[in-house]
Amino acid sequence: MQLRTVLATTTAALAAATCLTVAGPAVASVPVSHVCSPSVSLDRFSDALDKTTYDGTFVGNFSALAVDRDGSLAALSDRSALFGLDARTLAPESVVPLADEKGAALDSEGLVIDKDGTRLITSETEPSIRRYSADGRILDRLPVPAALRVAPAGRATANQTFEGLTLMNGGRTLLASMEYAISGDSTQTVRFQTWTRTKNNHFKPAAQYAYRTDAPVLGVPEVQALPDGRLLVLERGFTSGVGNTVRLYLADPRHATDTSGIENLTGQPDVRLTGKTLLTDIASCPTLGATAKQPQSNPLLDNIEGMVITGQEKGHGKGHEKGRLNVLLVSDDNQNAVQTTRFYYLRVRV
Repeated sequence: MQLRTVLATTTAALAAATCLTVAGPAVASVPVSHVCSPSVSLDRFSDALDKTTYDGTFVGNFSALAVDRDGSLAALSDRSALFGLDARTLAPESVVPLADEKGAALDSEGLVIDKDGTRLITSETEPSIRRYSADGRILDRLPVPAALRVAPAGRATANQTFEGLTLMNGGRTLLASMEYAISGDSTQTVRFQTWTRTKNNHFKPAAQYAYRTDAPVLGVPEVQALPDGRLLVLERGFTSGVGNTVRLYLADPRHATDTSGIENLTGQPDVRLTGKTLLTDIASCPTLGATAKQPQSNPLLDNIEGMVITGQEKGHGKGHEKGRLNVLLVSDDNQNAVQTTRFYYLRVRV
């Protein structure tokens, strides 16, 4: 979706200084020229799919990524299309149209490929989460708590609802992130809603957690679960004439308060928020020769909206210290001439 204007808070000078400062603490095997922060390095980027088509369908508008059971990539367009991509070359191999029960298009934003190969996909206009077969047939629809529905049915704003989607706890829990706050909550407070899997493979609403963004105008476009219950969280915004702000956080909801029974989140002292630690501001990453079609604090930046963990490197540590995560990001070009469909290959230490 097209982003609202936000205040940019990272300058190119600070980004450069950060790279110089953190080059030493970052892993020794990563060249200084690829370091974004002590926790994150950028291997490479690819614009190979920018402004291309496949089987008569525009390739772009990407809002989410997932790894399919055969190892290929699934890339969700917010224009009701799900692409299958070659994991190595990114070449499109298939495209499946999506629709709601009446055949109308979705504003498709979040994607999970379940253990049986079915696709869980959010649409942020109602909002909704539907289960689709691999060929695009609707199989199920999950219940959504009333407060998270778009007004007047609920307290959410259209196009500011379910953006991120991920499976946790070995697939037993589904988590969806709202993009922005609902009416009655403080403007920096975003709700993360969970569902638990039932015996008949449906999902029922469960705990809800509060996450605070860095600024009222920054939203949450994507979340990805780690095996230990923590999350990778993207925060994103845009300033006309300045460019995008995109930050990657490590978040921990494991000790956060269940806010499902709290009507208004207004900074109550007894509500424990989801803890968060900044891993990197993408503006601090090296450009690696990237160019931008509109002003950016770093020409590498664009409207980054999708994220998936594609693997983990082997290491010699224990637990979450063992190796680094391979994380793939993608930008949503909004089918706009001054934006780019760009894939970013990160290595992330958590």
